[in-house]
Amino acid sequence: MTTEPRFDPTIHAPNRLRICALLDAVQSAEFATVQEKLDVSASVLSKHVAVLVDAGYVQQRRATRNTRQRVWLALTDAGRTAYQAHVAALRAIVAGDAAPSGEAAARP
Repeated sequence: MTTEPRFDPTIHAPNRLRICALLDAVQSAEFATVQEKLDVSASVLSKHVAVLVDAGYVQQRRATRNTRQRVWLALTDAGRTAYQAHVAALRAIVAGDAAPSGEAAARP
């Protein structure tokens, strides 16, 4: 099944796009692992995750591991669908296809 291209400004911000890309490849990831992979501060990651959580794209789960409280992040079904549609829209833009859904056609 192919995903219908749809540009998503919530996901498009570079750090949020990277968060979604990382989470799309796994079932879930620990906050600290995502922070390390993106090479951002905890506060920067936290702000971007909050936007994705508010949009319903990411869920957070708290769990204790090695006696320490950990936060795990995962894409929701809606988040995975939105991310894949956004990637499809970016591919369409790069390929020079017509403007993806949600985008006005560019005029020369």
